[in-house]
Amino acid sequence: MYEELTETVWRRAGAACEYCQVPQSLSLLPFEIDHIMAEKHGGATTLANLALSCFYDNNFKGPNIAGIDPRTGRISRLYHPRRYRWHYHFRWDGPYLVGRTAVGRATIEVLCINHPVRVTQRRALIAAGLFPPRAARP
Repeated sequence: MYEELTETVWRRAGAACEYCQVPQSLSLLPFEIDHIMAEKHGGATTLANLALSCFYDNNFKGPNIAGIDPRTGRISRLYHPRRYRWHYHFRWDGPYLVGRTAVGRATIEVLCINHPVRVTQRRALIAAGLFPPRAARP
């Protein structure tokens, strides 16, 4: 991937995961560039199809483009950081990310955003006054 493209993705995201909003500065693992629409599904390596992702979200997401909404049991596409507004689909309830829509709920499930280990980490960041980041606060 071109260095300039990578730098632009990082800058646009403000060095925070575009899915769970955790800043790279608060993560021990390096962030990755995610193909929102996986290359195996025809997704291009273009700015419009790239997002900054924490290690956990990117690895749980893999090439998935859809998931099951746990509320309805129906298939829903996943959150697309270039097409959707984060606050429309998600909100924070303490250390838990809550899906406001089918897209939000399916994304939280597929990316395991509320995995107990991750919730524990966010709880510690909240206690230290470091989370959620201002951009993610309503």
